[in-house]
Amino acid sequence: MLDKLEPKNYGWRSSTEQTDSDGESHPLLSSDTSQRSFGAPCMFPDSETSDFDTAPTYHDSRACLVRDTPRIATPARRPFHLQNQLDQTSDVTYNRFLYYNKLRAYAPNEESALVIPDHVIPTSVFVPYIPGQDQDTCKQSSLVTIFAVWNTIMGSSLLAMPWGLERAGFFTGIMIMILMGGLCLYTTYLLLQVQKRHGSQNHDGEVADLSRILLGRPAEVIAKCFSLIVLLGANIVYWILMSNFLYHSVDYIYERVTGVSSSDITDSNVTDVTVLCLQQPDMYNLSGSEVLKDTESTFHQVWDLHSTVPIFLILIIGPLVNFKSATFFTKFNSLGTLSVMYLLIFVIIKSASWGININFINETESSYAPSFLLSFPALSGMLALSFFIHNIIITIMRNNRNQEKNGRDLSIAFSLVTFTYVLIGTIFYVCFPLAKSCIEDNLLNNFQNWDVMTALARVFLFFQLVTVYPLIAYMLRVQVFTTLMKSVYPGFTHVALLNFAIIVICVLFAVFLPRIGTIIRFTGALSGLVYIFTLPCLLHLASLRKRNEMTCWSVIIHLAIPIIGGGNLIAQFFVSDH
Repeated sequence: MLDKLEPKNYGWRSSTEQTDSDGESHPLLSSDTSQRSFGAPCMFPDSETSDFDTAPTYHDSRACLVRDTPRIATPARRPFHLQNQLDQTSDVTYNRFLYYNKLRAYAPNEESALVIPDHVIPTSVFVPYIPGQDQDTCKQSSLVTIFAVWNTIMGSSLLAMPWGLERAGFFTGIMIMILMGGLCLYTTYLLLQVQKRHGSQNHDGEVADLSRILLGRPAEVIAKCFSLIVLLGANIVYWILMSNFLYHSVDYIYERVTGVSSSDITDSNVTDVTVLCLQQPDMYNLSGSEVLKDTESTFHQVWDLHSTVPIFLILIIGPLVNFKSATFFTKFNSLGTLSVMYLLIFVIIKSASWGININFINETESSYAPSFLLSFPALSGMLALSFFIHNIIITIMRNNRNQEKNGRDLSIAFSLVTFTYVLIGTIFYVCFPLAKSCIEDNLLNNFQNWDVMTALARVFLFFQLVTVYPLIAYMLRVQVFTTLMKSVYPGFTHVALLNFAIIVICVLFAVFLPRIGTIIRFTGALSGLVYIFTLPCLLHLASLRKRNEMTCWSVIIHLAIPIIGGGNLIAQFFVSDH
């Protein structure tokens, strides 16, 4: 890979030894990867010289960098390993890895050496796309940072919030949402504080790098492994949801075209015929759309939710996840915000049409809502993934223009997320016209196919997940290959095989365990034990010890939090989905 260093030039070549055909060099570091690690906060996307040019750099106080600023004419100096790649279209991220690797050879000691990031994921993956703005070359404002955190945390678990509330009991569920939001905010803030104190020599690092610095190599490996578990769990949940949305959307079109209604239900005892109770169909003389369908028809034999549709989905998603770069899909990351807005409007309109339908006294009424249920760990496990952002929070907050306001911005973002979860979960739960036990872990499953607003929600969410899934797969791919093969894109064959394995796992879950509530709560409880409850506390204690500021109360409090996480994980095995 790397040529031997020549003792005279120490691995560097002057510009006279380069062979640029047009007199312009390919930037060593690109804004599509991440920031520079040499103090300057931004990249040089339009520079005509190396990013390691000895000429001074001029900055504007109102922006990260004034493009095309004249420079003092000095010979460009480039790393030795780029000499044969200047006239080729190379992977900038891979060049960056080689660049870091080369510089480590000249570090006087390990502490002062530049550290290769465990991931090199573009910031644009997380920051909502704003047309006309180059988001990778400038720091974002506090407002954009708050929006990015909110947009990143909000995910598919939003559809399961009413179900989680039903599992915990009304008042207990609301309290757990608030407490989990506060706990996740605190541990996330601990990570930012540890990075601020100990990440100055590892500017591009994340939690895994901090774990290596303060806790040792085993902690780094554990952090990376559980980060992969979270990403894989998200891929599985998204595949199940995409299969669900695709199935019902196509089924809706089929019913409209053929005029055959698979849900022709008339029952005067039902307050709203658009609502289904798939768990207790006999209670309302309803069998649900799946039971009422003509399963003998050729169409429904070929188009089946739990057998063929997850496989057909490969034809759509398969080609998208094999792209070398995920830049194209970052243009659609603001769809998450639009989907949340539509879902909120959808829930409010439906709930208003039902009216308030809840009581806390008469247990014989279908509208009875218990205040407390022993199955509450189902909600706490789910929320551990719903609030999960710990493995990428440093990357997001690093680009905040006002670093001194990171704590405030993070608190506002988590407050908005908690408010959104409580709002959607509470409104749907309080107004749901059937028994609360009928609420599904995907609230859209409680509606008939022919309901127009439900059909639009499924189409919209399907398109959003089609753009999000490749981003999650890209993040998973980057972390796997940079860890195992020291390359972001080792080749199409390697990428295709990894994506094939991921898709096979997703399809198997969609066919044999299509329960997003179960997957979310187990994934959240397992990964949350490591990333939310344990690593932030251990890193904080290691930081206090290194600064000789550790107290007895700090040890007690920050060791009690991992115990809570362990109890949350164990409890998942003793509760059921219904």
